Amino acid sequence: MLMHPDFDPVAVALGPLKIHWYGLMYLCAFAFAFWICKLRAKQNRAPFKPSQVDDIIFYVAMGTVVGGRLGYILFYNFGEFLSNPLILFQVWKGGMSFHGGFLGVVLAITLYCRKHKLAVGDLLDFAALAAPIGLFFGRMGNFIGQELWGRPTDLPWGMVFPADPSGLARHPSQLYEAVLEGLVVFVVIYFYLNIKRPRWAAAALFIILYGSFRFLVEFAREPDAHIGFDLFGWISRGQLLSLPMIIIGLIVIIWAYKKHLPSANLPRTPASMSKRQSRSKGKSGSKGKSGSKGKR
Repeated sequence: MLMHPDFDPVAVALGPLKIHWYGLMYLCAFAFAFWICKLRAKQNRAPFKPSQVDDIIFYVAMGTVVGGRLGYILFYNFGEFLSNPLILFQVWKGGMSFHGGFLGVVLAITLYCRKHKLAVGDLLDFAALAAPIGLFFGRMGNFIGQELWGRPTDLPWGMVFPADPSGLARHPSQLYEAVLEGLVVFVVIYFYLNIKRPRWAAAALFIILYGSFRFLVEFAREPDAHIGFDLFGWISRGQLLSLPMIIIGLIVIIWAYKKHLPSANLPRTPASMSKRQSRSKGKSGSKGKSGSKGKR
């Protein structure tokens, strides 16, 4: 049995100003997204220019925060919202939903792409690389803040959370999600982006993997006390929201491979670029020769 380190939820306190670990985790997530966007754009492996990164991160941040909050109210706390609509703005009490944040990001990216005439699928494919590390930091924030702990277990790595009044050893489900939804999905998407694939396929693979891992980890995660199970006495709200993601992801990835739409996120190595240049020179040279023959 393990004991939770019982971190102070406040990372830095400067007089009345208090910076919580959960807020810092969001900052780390957006900082990583900014870094990976800049890096890949400079390598010509992104569907946007380096100068566009600031605006893209702003759109994504707004989509994440607004969508995450609205999703939590809609999916997990709608009854209380009806009786007290002001809870929508009581963000200091916590409450964010990944599924809501995901929909918010999709909408934000769609608006940005329409404004700047970019292919939505290309930018969503790219977002699939940055999102898993954001999930990793978010779940670590849950772990530090002793939120969303797991169900009771007698496994050797069962953990006692000081904030849990029952004092039971529980699955550290936040860490399960950080590893599976965060690190594992990132590694898979990273390598997948380095092979030839159609537009929309990486985004579809991301939601398939996330939905599948989330569905599995929910078996070890304690359901929300005010909700319990939604179906059959074992299907939780998180599982109910993840099933459509898996189904939609499978449909989209099959459709993507049938359509074979070209992707703007394919790797462009110096060797491949020089081959393209030599081919174009060869074609221009052959055109010149045929033209001179015609003049004769």
